[in-house]
Amino acid sequence: MAASPPLSSSSSSPGRRRTSPPLHSALMREDYDEVLESEVFIDVNRLRKYARHGIPPEIRGVVWKYLLGVEKSDRSNEFTQRRARYEAYREIDKENVEVSKRVRGEATRYLARAKKDNLFDPHSAPAIFEAVICAYINCNNHVEYSPSFVQVCAPFVLTMKSECDVYSCFERLVNVIYESSLDNNINKRVAQFLSYFRTLMPELYDYFEEEELDVGEWAASWLRYLLAKELPIQSVLDLWDVYFATPDYVALHPFVCLAILRHLKDSLEDLEQSEIRSVLLRLPKMNISRIVSQAYNIRSEIQARYGTLVSVRA
Repeated sequence: MAASPPLSSSSSSPGRRRTSPPLHSALMREDYDEVLESEVFIDVNRLRKYARHGIPPEIRGVVWKYLLGVEKSDRSNEFTQRRARYEAYREIDKENVEVSKRVRGEATRYLARAKKDNLFDPHSAPAIFEAVICAYINCNNHVEYSPSFVQVCAPFVLTMKSECDVYSCFERLVNVIYESSLDNNINKRVAQFLSYFRTLMPELYDYFEEEELDVGEWAASWLRYLLAKELPIQSVLDLWDVYFATPDYVALHPFVCLAILRHLKDSLEDLEQSEIRSVLLRLPKMNISRIVSQAYNIRSEIQARYGTLVSVRA
């Protein structure tokens, strides 16, 4: 099992041409290194502050592990805890005939779509998807397998150096998704989301109705899986940098979805039903920083209109 790389090392995806980082990226990396190179304690609050503005790709996996609580801020027992986590993962049963077949099929389709970006290793990635998702399902029999687990797992496959780290991060995130579904079922979340949508963008909402667009088809997926299925992988990475740095990102997520609709409003109103559906299920790459900023504005706008916020959790 591969060990975590030194913090000073860099990595590049297969086929990606190495270029010198821009000055602001180099300065950002220095800020992160100052935190990550501490031998005693990792200041996670500082990592959160920096991560809201993006994480350099070569250390994203390391930072995400701290933001998700996979790695502890106290480094006094770091290697003992890491070894115990690796050994615990090795002991998990990763055999599940029914789930393996479904994961294999979905992962093959996902990787075929992502092939043009040349980000994933086509030889190792399928086995990692299969092992991680089967391990999770075998340890969490109360959670029903979803094909979307492949897309939720993909950012971790791309950013983590070991299969165990992929599993640990995937487990943390899917547990959050599952627990939020217990707090508020998807039908209630979609209904509240549509209420906000209708209030903020009545013309676009009415246009969707005129085109007889099945709102439940896309809205449920947007809300449930943090846009892992719909956004291009680079946009997912940028968005999750912000989410993992935000203590209650599941509460912010619906307003990010509304911000995306507002961002796409003019172009969507020029499309017909099938074209709208295609865009909503395969969103274009976008400036996530601007989308998140708009999301906070929308949340404030809704709070001003309603007097308080009704929780629409991811």
